[in-house]
Amino acid sequence: MSLDNFYIPKWLFGYFLFATTGVFTEIIFTAFFDNYFAVAEGGSFSWQLKGQSYVWMAFIYGPAYFLMNFFYPKVKGYHIILQLIFFAVSIFAVEYVTGFILDKLTGACPWEYHSQYAIHGYINLAYTPFWMLFGLFLVLLYNTSNRYKP
Repeated sequence: MSLDNFYIPKWLFGYFLFATTGVFTEIIFTAFFDNYFAVAEGGSFSWQLKGQSYVWMAFIYGPAYFLMNFFYPKVKGYHIILQLIFFAVSIFAVEYVTGFILDKLTGACPWEYHSQYAIHGYINLAYTPFWMLFGLFLVLLYNTSNRYKP
């Protein structure tokens, strides 16, 4: 049996590209962000750079591929500022809904924000600039996935 004709369907490639990249990005982000807070609170920087994510996140980041395929062609002609706002609002909506659902299904939301900018612990408005930048990153993933030819 030869694997020469084996390929991954485009939709599955896109799903796994978004899922793995999202989880990886989250691990990198939490490693540096946690260190930032540790140093800001008088602690020391840890070169272990321990980041974290949750298995649930693969099932949240993966479907972003389908959402990008649906929504991005509709907004890509708009000014970049409007696109950034769209990305942040969309990500907050997904984060809130999935956090709420996971909270009801499992008894806890895997991420739980505790700040003056948190809304019900599911989203943190202080992350707006990060979500805007992550939205731009999703455009890169979207463009990459659309170049994939099985």
